[in-house]
Amino acid sequence: MESTTIGGNTFFALENNSPGLSQRRCSMLLSRLFYYLSSIPTLLLGIKNWSTVVAAFLGLHAHKRLIVELRNGCRFQFRTPMDIWIIKETCLDRQYERESVEIKDGWVVLDIGAGLGDFAICVASRHPHSTVYAYEPFPESFTMLENNLNLNQVQNVKIFPHAVSGQVGFIDLHIVSKEAVQQSTAFGLDGSQSSIQVQSTTLDHILDEIQSGKCDYLKMDCEGAEYNILFSASDSALQRIKHICLEYHDGVTEFSHQELVQFLERKGFQVRLTPNPAWRHLGFLYAVNLAALEPKADLPVR
Repeated sequence: MESTTIGGNTFFALENNSPGLSQRRCSMLLSRLFYYLSSIPTLLLGIKNWSTVVAAFLGLHAHKRLIVELRNGCRFQFRTPMDIWIIKETCLDRQYERESVEIKDGWVVLDIGAGLGDFAICVASRHPHSTVYAYEPFPESFTMLENNLNLNQVQNVKIFPHAVSGQVGFIDLHIVSKEAVQQSTAFGLDGSQSSIQVQSTTLDHILDEIQSGKCDYLKMDCEGAEYNILFSASDSALQRIKHICLEYHDGVTEFSHQELVQFLERKGFQVRLTPNPAWRHLGFLYAVNLAALEPKADLPVR
């Protein structure tokens, strides 16, 4: 057993030697196949110019930036089929809200790991009285985030070319490739080919800079950096956040999502997990700060 301390909190990493690995792998492969096949109707029904998307998946427009038009009115510049898949999950499936709570107009929303702007733009378009603060440190993705904001004429999103971590200053951003969700500030990122220095901030600093000083909904997709971000946050910062929905990434650092659950529960959050149907090391974590809700409420019942 090994221990690591972050922000005054000590965490223990345990090896997983549970039996039945072959059966679980087979079950996951079948689940993955079903998930991908069942996503085809969503793509075809949710996208206007689906012929462009099909051509992109077939590699007919390699190295070109194209535009996908959704039937909900949003439009996005994209680079690769991976970008399309992320837009599908975020904007058409609305995964974050599906696995947590519906965002309400007027809420303050933080988007850590904004990527191309899919989540931020869709939320801001549906909720004109909300403000979305979006953080994306990878320069190429940040440029596309800017382009997509202009493409959609969204005015209630504020964007920052910063990583969010446990420190204010500069930090290494590890790069596997230039595709979406292939960069992280987390140490130990598998397959990292290079790194660049990017400006970094913290949850405490962000909340201190926001006029309201609070966050109604925190969305995180930061490839393993979620552990350091939350473990390093002060109790004061965490108590100013009502809802957290993040995609957890096991196997990137020495921490697992179970340690994140335990940490958030100790801080007064009630937590629910939803495993990813296609990849065992991924899943969604939804946490609600019961002390910040009026009146107090349990997690929404599905």
